[in-house]
Amino acid sequence: MSATPARRVPLRELFTHIGIMLFVVLLGVLGFFYIYLPSTTNHNDIVTVPKVTGLKLDEIEDLLDEQNLRYEVQDSDYVSKQPPLTVVDQFPKAGERVKEDRKIFITVVAQSPPMVEMPNLLDYSLRSAQETLEDFGLTLGKLIFRPDTLRPNAVLAQQVRGRNVEPGTRVARHTPVDLVLGSYDGDAPVAVPNLIGRTVGDAESILAGLGLLRGTVTPDTLGGNAVVSRQEPAFGQGKTIRKGEQVSLWANPPKPRPVRVVAPPADSAQPAPADTTAQ
Repeated sequence: MSATPARRVPLRELFTHIGIMLFVVLLGVLGFFYIYLPSTTNHNDIVTVPKVTGLKLDEIEDLLDEQNLRYEVQDSDYVSKQPPLTVVDQFPKAGERVKEDRKIFITVVAQSPPMVEMPNLLDYSLRSAQETLEDFGLTLGKLIFRPDTLRPNAVLAQQVRGRNVEPGTRVARHTPVDLVLGSYDGDAPVAVPNLIGRTVGDAESILAGLGLLRGTVTPDTLGGNAVVSRQEPAFGQGKTIRKGEQVSLWANPPKPRPVRVVAPPADSAQPAPADTTAQ
């Protein structure tokens, strides 16, 4: 028997089959991206992040649940003037648009301040003691002056709430530390110094030597070489101030130093090279 010849497919029928196949593929792609994928990823479920800063931790749960959002405590920081477990920072920020079920990272106020070790400030100068307290996360409290001609302006004792505190004792961060300082004349008032024209750095040294504190510096971004243009209390004949009080400063930018150009000695000039071009 002879083999049956293969049937030739008409060109129109071939194009029809190809068109149907392409349509099925296109329909599957569109269905995946516009129906299946959004339904599984909440692509169209966008919500606005509410403001949770300033709220207590137990208050934000219901608020975020209403928006189908979650939260995670990322960090904690002690803030003395805010109640514990109060939200002080959030990410993403309030007003941003995110997808549902997004996690909001928050920072809350710690329930108790971190503890630090009391440094040894004995025999430090006032300025050095103040800088050391800042390095340890503590603050300077009251200054108490006692007559001591051998150690003027040196720390004789360090106290918290009226009691001496030994170095190494654990105390809460930001605790005010009172310093007992030696002085030639105890706590007698001192004359208000004239700080106008001095640099801020020099003014700090003068104030510390007199048992006074540097108050605010306006502006506070110019650095220690800024020049004092005003002070409060102002300098004046007969004006006094009690030791341990603050002197506020106003400053101008430091004056630029003139550039001095030194001319070379006359005999150092080199003669011009002779022309060696062939004539």
